[in-house]
Amino acid sequence: MINIAVVDGQGGGIGRAIVEKVKKVFPELNVIALGTNAVATGQMLKAGADEGATGENAIIHNMQHVDVVLGVIGILTANSMMGELSPAMASAIGGSHTYKILLPINRCHIYVVSVEDMPLGVHIDNAVAALDEYLKTL
Repeated sequence: MINIAVVDGQGGGIGRAIVEKVKKVFPELNVIALGTNAVATGQMLKAGADEGATGENAIIHNMQHVDVVLGVIGILTANSMMGELSPAMASAIGGSHTYKILLPINRCHIYVVSVEDMPLGVHIDNAVAALDEYLKTL
């Protein structure tokens, strides 16, 4: 079983959209919603995530047990998402050997150059296409 973690915080809207698309394209994958807060986790569970957990320890622990992590690029930065993503969370995600597929969302005081400014849905479609390519290598 391949385990996919979706990490999100604040209102969970981006995580929810990612989960919906991943489950639509890959219903057989086990999608784990990892929220920095209960609202984000709840939104991802409503979108169809198979499991969910909330908070710093849940994110740190699960980085050792998932095959792929999806989220915005800010999940690699300490104190992003208005401080919801702790330095320990960012370190666990960034330091994990888990394959990471990150959306280039220019928030959290991060600006990714040479990336086209596209609607969120296009970034999510691109992330799912990258997931498909990665899964073919397994």
